[in-house]
Amino acid sequence: MAPSFLAMKAGAASGASEAAQALLESDLRELGLAARKLANHAIVLGGGLGFGRHFLKWLAFIAAVYLLVLDKTNWKTNMLTGLLVPYIFFTLPGVLFSLVRGEVGAWIAFVVVILRLFFPRHFPDWLELPGSLILLTVVAPSLFAEHFRNDLVGVFICLAIGCYLLQEHIRVSGGFREAFRKANGVSNTIGIVLLFVYPVWVLVLWLL
Repeated sequence: MAPSFLAMKAGAASGASEAAQALLESDLRELGLAARKLANHAIVLGGGLGFGRHFLKWLAFIAAVYLLVLDKTNWKTNMLTGLLVPYIFFTLPGVLFSLVRGEVGAWIAFVVVILRLFFPRHFPDWLELPGSLILLTVVAPSLFAEHFRNDLVGVFICLAIGCYLLQEHIRVSGGFREAFRKANGVSNTIGIVLLFVYPVWVLVLWLL
């Protein structure tokens, strides 16, 4: 009886492992198909490689800001959403970056610091991450602000942040499919997936 029981137990464990592997492979295929469709649509909408890059950068920036807003409203999660701050820093379009990096951003950063130092009780929680973004943009060394932002270093940082947030969101949701099935998780999943459009597109252009 003992050998038969052990064989049945081993067989059940092996079957569960194979089912989990098959589910993971299915999720990866679906994610790859979605990425290919997104790339095709980007090419059509972009009308050109250069324009497509700027368009996708704006799209990724808007998606990151959207997720940042959700983090302070109805997106209850323990993920390290503070990583969206450096992501926005590296994808901030040039016009907005120059504005924040200049005198306007310096005054905003000054006001944020004053409020945080002397009126901490009246400093709203929702202003914490946006204030950190302003400060980061204003005080960032030229190595980050002028070189890494327009280099593959910034692209890989954005890609790493997107990968972390996606895998954490899938884990919390209970799987790739569940992340798209839950009514309150679909918009979050789409927002996280859109974080990949810019870094992946830049890498594709670099490899061409």
